[in-house]
Amino acid sequence: MHAIGIDIGGTKIAGALVSEKGELVREDRRPTPAGSPSAIIEIVVAMIERLSAGQDVRAAGVAAAGFIDAAQATVYYAPNINWRNEPFQARLSERLDLDITIDNDANAAGWAEFRFGAGRDVRDMTMLTIGTGVGGAIVTHGELFRGGFGAGAELGHMRVVPNGLPCGCGARGCIEQYGSGRALLRMANEIADMGGIGIGLAARRKSSGVLTGHDVAELIVAGDAGAVQALRELGGWLGQACASLSAVLDPQLFVLGGGVAVAGDLLLDPIRESYLAHLPARGYHPEPSFAIAELVNDAGVVGAADLARLHQLKR
Repeated sequence: MHAIGIDIGGTKIAGALVSEKGELVREDRRPTPAGSPSAIIEIVVAMIERLSAGQDVRAAGVAAAGFIDAAQATVYYAPNINWRNEPFQARLSERLDLDITIDNDANAAGWAEFRFGAGRDVRDMTMLTIGTGVGGAIVTHGELFRGGFGAGAELGHMRVVPNGLPCGCGARGCIEQYGSGRALLRMANEIADMGGIGIGLAARRKSSGVLTGHDVAELIVAGDAGAVQALRELGGWLGQACASLSAVLDPQLFVLGGGVAVAGDLLLDPIRESYLAHLPARGYHPEPSFAIAELVNDAGVVGAADLARLHQLKR
């Protein structure tokens, strides 16, 4: 049975008709009218109708960045969209004769990796999505962890530095401020300011006026010492966070996704080193593997569709 997956981001809404094997059969994309919940409803309804036309579709899953309740029905809060206690499932169900589920976007992406990507051969997996911020997903004993109120696995807001840098969530010292794409750009600028190994970064900033994420990514690929050092610092913080997570969750596998993860082993190597340096009781129990996510931009829609399909089958 095919299912529909919808991934609502701050700038675009992606949708797909997804097979039971996680394959995209049809795709659609539209800009996100972030300031209008009603306009988003209209776009999502129309997208689901287009994607399901002529198909035996009984379920649709919607993934969105934000806090979702345990019933997978209400968006408590979405940072990039004007949603506050939004009864999104009910509003869609009024318009569509389908089983509708709502999930956090990082949960959906993590589930896709567990089912069809880097985590398909394990039962316990933790995923960190390294983009503008840091997202997370936890799969334990083959089940997606959501927490008692549905808003669990917000791994980016685990504190790693007491009284550290202020975070958008209102706390200070969250891993999101040290292990995200924004953090990488900040570290690269600091290295450029110091000179020395930051020669390539400093030259790029002088020529362009300001360093961008694209600049840093290009310099990392080119092997610039300053850019690679910034990535190593980022990996060091992420490895420390993974060590703390391992003490609690004991996963078989850590999966790293998001835009920064395209650096591959240049990111994984410092993560592994820092992880081992901070791991409690090192050498006395098996250690997890580390891998780069495989589904990249399709993970959100694939995971949302598969979670919706499984939810419908359990009814």
